[in-house]
Amino acid sequence: MNIAILFGGSSFEHEISIVSAITMKKVLKKSTLTYIFVSPQREFYLIETEKMNSKLFSSGEYKKSKPLTLKQGGFFTEGMFGSKKVANDVVLNLIHGRDGEDGKIASLMEFFSVPFISPRLEASALSYNKLYTKFLAESLGVKTVDYIHLSKEDERNIEMAYPLIVKPVRLGSSIGVSIVKEASELDYALDVAFEFDNDVIIEPFIAGVKEYNQAGCLTDRWELSIVEEPQKEAFLDFEKKYMDFSRDAQVLSADISDSLKEKIQQSFKKIYHPLFQGSIIRCDFFVVGDEVLLNEINPIPGSMANYLFSDFEEMLIRLSKQLPKEKNITVDYTYIHSIQQAKGKV
Repeated sequence: MNIAILFGGSSFEHEISIVSAITMKKVLKKSTLTYIFVSPQREFYLIETEKMNSKLFSSGEYKKSKPLTLKQGGFFTEGMFGSKKVANDVVLNLIHGRDGEDGKIASLMEFFSVPFISPRLEASALSYNKLYTKFLAESLGVKTVDYIHLSKEDERNIEMAYPLIVKPVRLGSSIGVSIVKEASELDYALDVAFEFDNDVIIEPFIAGVKEYNQAGCLTDRWELSIVEEPQKEAFLDFEKKYMDFSRDAQVLSADISDSLKEKIQQSFKKIYHPLFQGSIIRCDFFVVGDEVLLNEINPIPGSMANYLFSDFEEMLIRLSKQLPKEKNITVDYTYIHSIQQAKGKV
């Protein structure tokens, strides 16, 4: 199978996307990979697989690569003898953050009838925004951590016990996230978060909370990963997550009871189906007492959470054959013709 890896984008997580894309060379060994880079200026480039390394992008050398045009049916190179389509069977959206996770790429792929693996527009909009994720989970009967939503113009009267955690609403990879231990630290943490977004979510910081990650997708059956218990400090900052996104070796399953595993997986299924069909997502859960709480949805997880699956590549291929398709709408202008006939026009 020929898989086009779409990566980069105009995002604070641009560099993480590059790391994830490079990791796919180690993971997708049986498939032919085609790399399509989206520059910070939102230009498309065809990157030769053998040249895929971080220096190509940090040096700006990628600009010497072939530019691409997105048209009906796929990506094309332009030359003296016309357009030539870039061969691939499916596009894997690996753009983290804005452009990739907010629905822009999903909309473009659907508009131009390009088969793609990624959350669709509605799923992107709800999972990219942490506040909307709360609304989604609550509507599905999946509990979440308590929260306060604060906009940049709002008064900073926070009625929540310390310590607490401040997160930009529309950002991942722990960018702009701060743990606030006392009231004197709050203004600085909010200033940092508001550098990246006009809205923030404030949650209680639960020291020592048990956290578990569940990834998966739905093909002709449920394909669920192992449940991982990430071994980490208070939270993974940007630098630690940057390194974490390059993982390609499978990790061990969490040592948990079958009943807890079932609770986590049932919550995951409620979130996933039917909204996230056509994508591989990872949900991060907190367990407090006997309650499973959704922490966040990762609609395009780092390196696609490949390290949580026993055979990620085969699953990806199966998913590519089970992608949702838009309903074909036939436009025959019957209504306009009827108006014209009623007016005596032929």
